[in-house]
Amino acid sequence: MKISNTKFVLALIGILLFQFNASGQYATKKVKSKYHVYTDSLKNVKYDYIFPIWGQNAYKKGFDIPYPVGIMANYMWLKQGIVIENFELGVQSDSNDIPLTPVDFIQFGDNLNTSYTVNVRPDIWVFPFLNVYGIFGYGNSTTEVNLTYPVDLKSVVEQNITTYGFGVMTAFGIGPVWMSVDANWTWNKPELLDDPVKVNVLGLRLGHTFVFKHKPDRNFALWIGGMRAKMGSYSQGAIKMADAIPQESWDRMDEIVDNYWAWYNGLDPDNPFDARKIEKADEVLTPIVDRLDAADGETTILYGMDKQVKEMWNGVIGGQFQLNKHWMLRAEGGVIGDRKSVLVSANYRFLL
Repeated sequence: MKISNTKFVLALIGILLFQFNASGQYATKKVKSKYHVYTDSLKNVKYDYIFPIWGQNAYKKGFDIPYPVGIMANYMWLKQGIVIENFELGVQSDSNDIPLTPVDFIQFGDNLNTSYTVNVRPDIWVFPFLNVYGIFGYGNSTTEVNLTYPVDLKSVVEQNITTYGFGVMTAFGIGPVWMSVDANWTWNKPELLDDPVKVNVLGLRLGHTFVFKHKPDRNFALWIGGMRAKMGSYSQGAIKMADAIPQESWDRMDEIVDNYWAWYNGLDPDNPFDARKIEKADEVLTPIVDRLDAADGETTILYGMDKQVKEMWNGVIGGQFQLNKHWMLRAEGGVIGDRKSVLVSANYRFLL
């Protein structure tokens, strides 16, 4: 039951992790000499805008830089494993409240978060190689937590999450390819948590841009890369049993309760390890099981835990089509590693 609470936190996390990496663009690129007419036009550009700083110098050297200000709309879906440790449980009721109690002998199986988010990312190129952006989003997360000891119990929690944050991205050329390094920090506030969860994402991408022969301002870029996601480890929250336990678990509640008592009665009070489990069970687990047995779905379970994504790094591949210097469309997929994701976005850029 408590497990459900954990899910809330986890769920948040999933969404958070992927909302940020939509910011990378190939940024400045050197236009090949074979596009001599376009190259000459770039070198003759009189750039008198404030941003990006040193924009005039970039044009004089034949670099084609993006318009400095942009608004990007992103949609992302992802699925990833979650690891839960140092679990704490409590009960909140009209009477006989039970504070958070460590129950670190509880064991979990595979825990999974599936989420989607829609966010808006305004950005500005401060320098031709440095982009600064904000992130504002809203999404939904569903987390499945599987308890395997002392009983077999599944909890599924769904909730909405709001996100805000900021990031920086640098991009530069290396011979025929370009590389971008993108880092962002977001705070993700789920409905069922008191405090937002902080998530840091680092993205590395290496790609190449193919320019259209007769339209040098139109191009298609392909890249491969990796993404590292790390979240604030400790979370604390509360949830009603009815919201945390799916119907399939309620349907087998008699079996779950019987298995709990079989486990409890099998503990040896003379064994110091078992004696400690009995103490924690009497303090918080048994009161929860009693409420489950009574089908009291209105009881609020308190929880605290350390959680993290199962694998911090995953591999991505992506592409972007630039119709012109105003409009870009992109797609990226997380295809390597435990984390799977799909991102699609549209970007409109303009002179300030």
